[in-house]
Amino acid sequence: MDNIGIQDVGIGARDFRIEQLFGSRTRARLLTLFLENSDRPFYVRELTRRIDAQLNAVRRELKNLVEIGIVLEVEGKIIPTESSGKEDEPEAKGENKKFYQANVTFPLFEDLRAVMRKAAVLMNKELVQTLRSKGEIEYVLLTGRFVDAVNVPTDVLIVGTIDPEDLATAIREFERDIAQEVNFTAMPKEEFLYRKDVGDRFLAAILDAKQVVLWNTFPDV
Repeated sequence: MDNIGIQDVGIGARDFRIEQLFGSRTRARLLTLFLENSDRPFYVRELTRRIDAQLNAVRRELKNLVEIGIVLEVEGKIIPTESSGKEDEPEAKGENKKFYQANVTFPLFEDLRAVMRKAAVLMNKELVQTLRSKGEIEYVLLTGRFVDAVNVPTDVLIVGTIDPEDLATAIREFERDIAQEVNFTAMPKEEFLYRKDVGDRFLAAILDAKQVVLWNTFPDV
């Protein structure tokens, strides 16, 4: 098991904000979305919904990313599932429109993807703070997509007592910040300790995998 503590990933006293590294939150969210979904194109209004940003800001950052070469401008047809709703022009559906997709041949593509994944790990300090402000949190770890552990059944493990709606809201905000969906598992302290004690396969697969521990009140975990 590769168990990394929060101090080992370089988190200092100040909160890490990904826009500090890339100039703006919109740019950072777009980059993450493209880099983690390099096999598909996105329509501009879909992008605004996925990253929760203003249309003009998205268009401005897309122009920058296309000029750099990390994003390609391609043509395609709008399908119903890509409609952004009533604000889209009805006559536009079925016509060729501009889409945007990651350029996997960009020389720094893999390097950028690795940086964005590590940045996502750093950003989770805010996630822990949010969770602790809403409930009694005993343990939080990241694994799965955050550390390239593809066979782990979850990305985030949260142990403690927290209202399900507060937990769902915190996860949604975290997903918006990193511009990607995450699989999370939450369980109360008693269930966690019991499943750990009996060697529960699901929990063991998480605890034995490569991971980053963000918060831990257990002396022997």
